[in-house]
Amino acid sequence: MTELLDSWGVNRDLLILFFGIIILALAVVCVIMIVTTRKLYKRYDYFMRGKDAESMEDMVRETHTKMFSLQDQEMENRDRIKRLQFGVNQAYQKTGVVHYNAFEGMGGQSSFVLALLDSRDNGFLLNAMHSRTSCYTYIKEIKEGKPDTALGAEEQEALNRALGK
Repeated sequence: MTELLDSWGVNRDLLILFFGIIILALAVVCVIMIVTTRKLYKRYDYFMRGKDAESMEDMVRETHTKMFSLQDQEMENRDRIKRLQFGVNQAYQKTGVVHYNAFEGMGGQSSFVLALLDSRDNGFLLNAMHSRTSCYTYIKEIKEGKPDTALGAEEQEALNRALGK
């Protein structure tokens, strides 16, 4: 073996020193690995023991149960939101009011037109005409922002206000 090393021009002492340094470096790496493994094992052991000596299996079961409970609650909330949204869409959201004098020289501006519309512009116009001796009320249906009969000037103005025009 010495003859082979001499034929390659390698100094035997330097080779022994080189391998010694490699062995020392590997020993340092092994010590580091052992310390790291111990730290990891301590963390694993703490994790598996859990809080107040609970087992990991109990924690997983509890979390699993809570998750299903939250899923059920989410479904209930979604149903509630759908019902509320339906109710909001059906509720009257848009209004327009116009006061006017229905009978010249009688009672002032005590007559009015009230327009009430939902989110789809469906609703009605309520026209209340007041005089000194009587009151007449009329309702006209509105579908998709359009009346079912002809409108007077005050009624059209109340509808335009409700529509935001």
